[in-house]
Amino acid sequence: MAKDAVKTSIHDDGLRYRSKASGSPFVSTGAFGAATMSCFRCGKHRPRAALKSVKLLGKTQSVCAPSCKELEAASAT
Repeated sequence: MAKDAVKTSIHDDGLRYRSKASGSPFVSTGAFGAATMSCFRCGKHRPRAALKSVKLLGKTQSVCAPSCKELEAASAT
Protein backbone atom coordinates (compact mmCIF):
# COMPACT_ATOMS: atom_id res chain seq x y z
CA MET A 1 0.00 0.00 0.00
CA ALA A 2 2.97 2.32 -0.31
CA LYS A 3 2.47 5.32 -2.55
CA ASP A 4 4.77 5.91 -5.47
CA ALA A 5 7.46 8.40 -4.64
CA VAL A 6 6.89 11.69 -6.42
CA LYS A 7 10.13 12.98 -7.83
CA THR A 8 10.46 16.68 -8.39
CA SER A 9 13.41 18.65 -9.55
CA ILE A 10 14.21 22.32 -9.35
CA HIS A 11 14.50 23.79 -12.82
CA ASP A 12 16.98 26.47 -13.90
CA ASP A 13 14.40 29.22 -13.35
CA GLY A 14 13.81 28.07 -9.77
CA LEU A 15 10.37 26.55 -10.31
CA ARG A 16 9.66 23.04 -9.14
CA TYR A 17 6.31 22.43 -10.84
CA ARG A 18 5.31 22.94 -14.45
CA SER A 19 1.59 22.12 -14.27
CA LYS A 20 0.81 23.93 -11.02
CA ALA A 21 -0.87 27.31 -11.44
CA SER A 22 0.96 30.15 -9.79
CA GLY A 23 -0.59 32.27 -7.07
CA SER A 24 -3.00 31.63 -4.26
CA PRO A 25 -6.52 30.21 -4.59
CA PHE A 26 -7.63 32.87 -2.07
CA VAL A 27 -7.43 36.02 -4.13
CA SER A 28 -7.37 39.15 -2.04
CA THR A 29 -9.95 41.65 -3.23
CA GLY A 30 -10.48 43.64 -0.05
CA ALA A 31 -8.68 46.71 1.17
CA PHE A 32 -6.98 44.70 3.92
CA GLY A 33 -5.98 41.83 1.64
CA ALA A 34 -8.10 39.26 3.49
CA ALA A 35 -11.32 38.70 1.57
CA THR A 36 -11.78 35.30 3.22
CA MET A 37 -10.91 33.75 6.54
CA SER A 38 -11.11 30.18 7.75
CA CYS A 39 -13.69 29.09 10.27
CA PHE A 40 -12.15 27.93 13.55
CA ARG A 41 -14.62 25.04 13.82
CA CYS A 42 -14.92 23.59 10.30
CA GLY A 43 -11.78 25.06 8.72
CA LYS A 44 -13.46 26.14 5.48
CA HIS A 45 -12.69 29.53 3.98
CA ARG A 46 -15.67 31.86 4.02
CA PRO A 47 -16.14 35.55 3.24
CA ARG A 48 -15.72 37.71 6.33
CA ALA A 49 -19.42 38.64 6.13
CA ALA A 50 -20.33 34.96 6.69
CA LEU A 51 -18.33 34.74 9.94
CA LYS A 52 -18.93 35.92 13.47
CA SER A 53 -16.59 36.34 16.42
CA VAL A 54 -16.99 33.98 19.36
CA LYS A 55 -14.85 33.61 22.46
CA LEU A 56 -13.41 30.07 22.42
CA LEU A 57 -10.59 28.73 24.57
CA GLY A 58 -9.98 32.16 26.05
CA LYS A 59 -9.50 33.88 22.66
CA THR A 60 -11.80 35.48 20.13
CA GLN A 61 -12.11 33.18 17.10
CA SER A 62 -14.00 33.56 13.81
CA VAL A 63 -16.66 30.91 13.22
CA CYS A 64 -19.42 30.44 10.65
CA ALA A 65 -22.60 32.40 11.32
CA PRO A 66 -25.23 31.16 12.15
CA SER A 67 -23.59 27.70 12.02
CA CYS A 68 -21.30 25.63 9.84
CA LYS A 69 -24.05 23.14 8.93
CA GLU A 70 -26.52 25.83 7.90
CA LEU A 71 -23.96 27.60 5.69
CA GLU A 72 -22.98 24.31 4.07
CA ALA A 73 -26.64 23.49 3.35
CA ALA A 74 -27.25 26.98 1.92
CA SER A 75 -24.20 26.83 -0.35
CA ALA A 76 -25.12 23.33 -1.62
CA THR A 77 -28.43 24.53 -3.07
